[in-house]
Amino acid sequence: MRANNVLGIIHSQAFDSSIQELTSVRTMASVPFGCRYRFIDFPLSNMVNAGITEVGIITKENYQSLMDHIGSGKPWDLARKREGLYILPPYNTSAQAAVGIRNRVDALYSNMDFLRHSRHEYVVITDSNAVYNFDFQDLFDFHSKQEADITVAYKHGKLPNLENMQILTMDGDKRVTEVAIDIAEEKEVDYAFNIYVMRKSLLEYLVKTAVAHNTTSFAKDIIQANVDNLKIVGYEIPGFAEMIDSVRTYYNVSMELLKPENRKALLASKNPIVTKVSDNVPALYGQDCVMDNSLVADGCSIDGTVENSLLFRGVVVEKGAVVKNSILMQGTVISANAKVDSIITDKNVTITANRNLSGDPSYPIYFTKNIVV
Repeated sequence: MRANNVLGIIHSQAFDSSIQELTSVRTMASVPFGCRYRFIDFPLSNMVNAGITEVGIITKENYQSLMDHIGSGKPWDLARKREGLYILPPYNTSAQAAVGIRNRVDALYSNMDFLRHSRHEYVVITDSNAVYNFDFQDLFDFHSKQEADITVAYKHGKLPNLENMQILTMDGDKRVTEVAIDIAEEKEVDYAFNIYVMRKSLLEYLVKTAVAHNTTSFAKDIIQANVDNLKIVGYEIPGFAEMIDSVRTYYNVSMELLKPENRKALLASKNPIVTKVSDNVPALYGQDCVMDNSLVADGCSIDGTVENSLLFRGVVVEKGAVVKNSILMQGTVISANAKVDSIITDKNVTITANRNLSGDPSYPIYFTKNIVV
């Protein structure tokens, strides 16, 4: 099973409600992360790095910023005459017209023509609320070696606080023998990372069957319901991989990038995470600025103090300003002598002079897009 025989499907808006502060004006897939990336960059780059040449991105609303970011798909070498990158906007069948797109099953069913017309034999399905970097070809090889019907990528750790999260029980051969859903569990478990591999024909059959029986949950009615009927196996994701389930988790995972080993595993591996190219001047550091353990994107201007923080493109920290333990998105201005600690600013936020704003790493303060404080 080679990646060039696999169709990629990315759900761009699964779990939008988990970080409503950041997704009120954009999809989950287009949420900024790591100074210069968007969440969509991670599943898309992992697919392309393995050799996938056709990817469909399912979306339903607020997808203008997503379209602006991915454009024709050229940064990922997906601007092609044949195959390439497709945005799959809402399209309701007659059966869905009254209620709209409700869930993954509806979303896949509404794009059945796209699936049917693809020449690829297999499909890999992912969400956009996670960051990871591993070789998808290893996942596909595992699927083939196991002669599996469905392969579910999973991670061992604390269960994210998200709807329909699957806890997997597996035997010694990694075959899934039981799937528990929406179970409160404090200890570490093997949980599905919402990355699935299967034959395209099988996906079409399962989705059509679910719709015909008016069953709507991909996790419950396709995965859990077929544990005994299909060979479902688990593939453990190697390396640094985290799922975002809240603004607090977004903050914590972002701060993990300040550790060199995590940054290297996620962003500096042999398989690069590609993003939209933005030609900016290098960051400008003033003569008296102080920098400590921070990530700074190009186009920034730093004349104050920055500690343990992530600064996106075009951030300005004026003289006398102090930034600690914070995430400042594109175009943020921290004016002279202002002090901020443990905050997240969306794009184009201005913190005026002499302000003192402080959250806590366990509860960072979020400032919405385009406001002046």
